Amino acid sequence: MTAQTEVEVDVTAGSYGLVAAGAVSYACLTFVWFSLPAYLAPLIEEVGLTGAQAGVLAGAVPLTYVPLALLTGLAVDRVGPVWSIAAGLVTFGLAQVGRSVATGFPTLLATTLLIGVGATAITFGLPKLVSVSFPPDRTGAPSSIYLVGASAGTAGAFALGRPVLGPLLGGWRPLFLWSGLVAVGYAAVWLLAARLVTVPEHGGDARDGHGDGEDDTGGDGRDADTDGSRVNESGFSLDSLGRDVRTILAHRELRLVVVVGTMYLLVIHGMQGWLPTVLEARGLAADLAGGTTSLLVAANVVGILVVPPVADRLSARREAVMGCGLAAFVGGLAIVAGGVGPLTAAGVVATGVGVGGLAPLVRAIPAELEGIGARLTGAAVGFVFAVGELGGFLGPVLVGTLFDLTGSYAPGLLTLASGGVVVVLVGVAMREA
Repeated sequence: MTAQTEVEVDVTAGSYGLVAAGAVSYACLTFVWFSLPAYLAPLIEEVGLTGAQAGVLAGAVPLTYVPLALLTGLAVDRVGPVWSIAAGLVTFGLAQVGRSVATGFPTLLATTLLIGVGATAITFGLPKLVSVSFPPDRTGAPSSIYLVGASAGTAGAFALGRPVLGPLLGGWRPLFLWSGLVAVGYAAVWLLAARLVTVPEHGGDARDGHGDGEDDTGGDGRDADTDGSRVNESGFSLDSLGRDVRTILAHRELRLVVVVGTMYLLVIHGMQGWLPTVLEARGLAADLAGGTTSLLVAANVVGILVVPPVADRLSARREAVMGCGLAAFVGGLAIVAGGVGPLTAAGVVATGVGVGGLAPLVRAIPAELEGIGARLTGAAVGFVFAVGELGGFLGPVLVGTLFDLTGSYAPGLLTLASGGVVVVLVGVAMREA
């Protein structure tokens, strides 16, 4: 057996440039994704949706992650980030074009679920791109870059899509059509950008990922399975797939990250899915409701940019997780109690900073866990989202369903706020972070 080895990664300006190009793909995704929540109130009236149906539509993309995330993560580890991201752009772009001609709840649901299929390739392709292009201790900043792109697309959907672009183009259907076509077109731009920068296959972590710190060669440098036959470690053999899945499922710290991811997604998707509608129901004009939701996204960006670098510098990722959970909890309570005044605005900011800080942490921590590393980053993050997006689905659905039952948005918003408490408790239990 040979000892664990580390491969130096040559980080260049091109590495950051390609991550920035990937960030645009995330911006395309989140604009497409959240164009429906931005137009949820008009859609409820025009299509005749119940609160529960509206919640299902707002949570349909996260729901797609539940059965597909781990499989997509494994595929990304083998296909690589470049083609994964291109396939995702084409898939969710065409689905958005299909959503522009939807006539009722069933067709809206089907096309929104297809958007989720494409979304998984972006969500796991970008962490994989970062993990193979940067050393493990330098993944925080590039992770923040593509998450800023995601926040920009979300903010654009609420601040520009609903009040500016939608009316300019003639309503939600033309907006859906053109945003889908732009995503498909950007796939070609992405592939062109990727041709200019060499993307390493495995990155700076040459560990086997099996938790033993040794390679799995038969003594001659070849990859081998348990019976000594030669396999390609990055291929699709059943043995290698099964071994990767067992490694991921058995990892205690990764399971804790899954819980954090579940609560983070519960809060962020619940808030982004319903906050404009909640504020409109409180009497705020549609453009101001969209602007306030953009404030949530802007606070997200602050959390994304500030929390990971500070946590990395102080070697305090565990404490950062707990602090972000506390901010999300306190912010949620303020939104419940604040009406449309300054208290609500402060709550929106606190919630945004809290969940914004968690966003890069749940993506970056798996790459540094013993036994995971760069080789299994796609599958590990896929596992986080496979389970975590149950929270992303339930957040919007619970808000809509509890509104149908009680006639008030307060119970659903309190449920979202409680997710922050869970994050704090999980942070206390973490050992590696």
